[in-house]
Amino acid sequence: MPQPLLEVEGLTTLLGDPNRPARAVDGLDLRIQSGETFALLGESGCGKSMTALSLMRLLPPSARITAGAVHFGSSDLLRLTEAQMRQVRGGRMAMIFQEPQTSLNPVLTVGDQIAEAVRIHEGRSRAQVPARVVELLRAVGIPDPEQRVSEYPHQLSGGMKQRIMIAMALAGDPELLIADEPTTALDVTIQAQVLRLLKDLQRDTGMAVLLITHDLGVVAETADRLAVMYAGHIVETATALDFFAHPAHPYSRKLLESLPGAEKRSGRLAVIPGRVPRLDTVFQGCRFADRCDAVMDVCRMHAPRWLQVAEGQGVRCALWDTDVMAGISGKAAAGHSPSVSPPGPADTARSESASAVDQPLLSATGLQVHFPIHRGALRRVVGHVRAVDGLSMALSAGRTLALVGESGCGKTTAGKGILQLIAPTGGSVRYLGHELMGLGNRRMRPFRKDLQIVFQDPFASMNPRMLVGDIIGEGLQALGIEKRRPARMRRVAELLELVGMDPEAASRYPHEFSGGQRQRICIARVLAVEPRIIVCDEPTSALDVSVQAQILNLLKDLQDRLGLAYLFITHDISVVAYLAHEVAVMYLGRVVERGQVDEILDDPRHPYTRALLSAVPVVDPEKRRSVIRLEGDMPSPSHPPQGCHFHPRCRQAFETCRRSYPDELRLSATRSVHCHLAAEV
Repeated sequence: MPQPLLEVEGLTTLLGDPNRPARAVDGLDLRIQSGETFALLGESGCGKSMTALSLMRLLPPSARITAGAVHFGSSDLLRLTEAQMRQVRGGRMAMIFQEPQTSLNPVLTVGDQIAEAVRIHEGRSRAQVPARVVELLRAVGIPDPEQRVSEYPHQLSGGMKQRIMIAMALAGDPELLIADEPTTALDVTIQAQVLRLLKDLQRDTGMAVLLITHDLGVVAETADRLAVMYAGHIVETATALDFFAHPAHPYSRKLLESLPGAEKRSGRLAVIPGRVPRLDTVFQGCRFADRCDAVMDVCRMHAPRWLQVAEGQGVRCALWDTDVMAGISGKAAAGHSPSVSPPGPADTARSESASAVDQPLLSATGLQVHFPIHRGALRRVVGHVRAVDGLSMALSAGRTLALVGESGCGKTTAGKGILQLIAPTGGSVRYLGHELMGLGNRRMRPFRKDLQIVFQDPFASMNPRMLVGDIIGEGLQALGIEKRRPARMRRVAELLELVGMDPEAASRYPHEFSGGQRQRICIARVLAVEPRIIVCDEPTSALDVSVQAQILNLLKDLQDRLGLAYLFITHDISVVAYLAHEVAVMYLGRVVERGQVDEILDDPRHPYTRALLSAVPVVDPEKRRSVIRLEGDMPSPSHPPQGCHFHPRCRQAFETCRRSYPDELRLSATRSVHCHLAAEV
């Protein structure tokens, strides 16, 4: 085997109190070859990002590396002075951070920021720098690079900002690129562009990539080898093909079983009980023992050895230790293959037949939400941003309508407009026969309890100074449902149990909980007023796959039990396949295709829908589609293109598409599409 580009041996990084430190990275071993993509995956809190920061020696003040070696080529990075490390950092080894918006300087143009990296790492003369900056922008696929160099970060889309970060990283011609969740906040189409860009750059330059992610689909499609990290330890390494075909560690198996999909629609997703243990815990046995469904007594008493189970695949688990298993009874040994949790009582197959749908609870017809554009000292209105431009849809009891599309297409604005949280500009929204348009706050108040929303960021949607019990009970008090505090607190305890949390959580603050727990609290707050319709705005987008499974199971159970109607706003197609009954695909303020979930996912008819679905990374290679590349970004909703809004990015567009917006074409009783091409078929 050739000498690895990066070899990490026994790396240990401690955080916080020296008397009881958090072992963020604990005896980590890694080997990465030149030109390969190596993925590091696991739940939040496992130590993935701290591993990357340790390799770059960019640790926070409270952290320190106490043991190990990091060999990068002929250098041990842990023995270099800071001056020597600065020559490596950003040069031979570069890093792309998770959130480009917070990594870029908002008061400098992107050209100036890239130029700084070029001057430091390439040593070019001042006269040569501008041409090199344009060259780097062109290399990462930025259109009109000569114009973009003078723009500021806030003027660019999320995908563009991530490309700027990649351009800065490439300025030093790195041998190793560390990418920390580079696509987490991006739409699937932009994610596909960024991942393809990294692959193309890797092919052209021969650099290695350390990809940190919790997206198993991304790992399956991009990684050559991977390591699974849990509580500061590596618990499994394998090639990507071997891992997805035969995961060895119970934790790895549970991660894969937690993935949503159409084939699991009639049942529950497997979940991993509990959460990642605190890293300041003094561990005795296996760190996964408390959450493992194959745990044995020996797992709690002795830390498992690192074992080679096949060529290129290793695991840290007693189930693979022949010496341990030889001394255990056959009954315990049967736990060698962890089982999936059996379906619960709410796991009943849901009918997808349109004939079973009752009269809609809520319907929107021609909904418009336009925002005025003001200019000049007198703030004259010079135009409008057409965020939602003629949306029609219906929500029925016990059903889920998924609203999908790229960021900026108007999904969240549509949800808020339907609930009258934003005043619509035009159209109609009727709830149980009552017209909601034009109602003021006072007249809208009786309907508020029935129409609720779960926001994307649970922490930002809660008052950090309020106790969880008061947060959940606030709606009961505000709407006059339960005015007395003792009665409210009894109801809060019931709601916390309903969403799978300890009632004692009522006396704690939001910051004391994990992301998944905070989202459960937000769901409990919504359920407190007994709504009939809930708008779920990307409620699982920032969650690990295991926590996502818990939230999706909860939402499904509540719908089956209470008959709730969901408008589920998302760009995660696997979640749509698992949870939704119907799908509406939105582009630039308008729905371009809608239908039953199987109709849309199995036979997309609009070119935009086909492009969205092709960009979704999937674990099973037999289910992968050839990616349809969308050129450019979504047009501005303040100046939508003439004709079909999608035609500037559509490879199949013809003259009619450029002249007129397509009328609705009914393909069946449940299926419609706005596309001239579909009419030609």
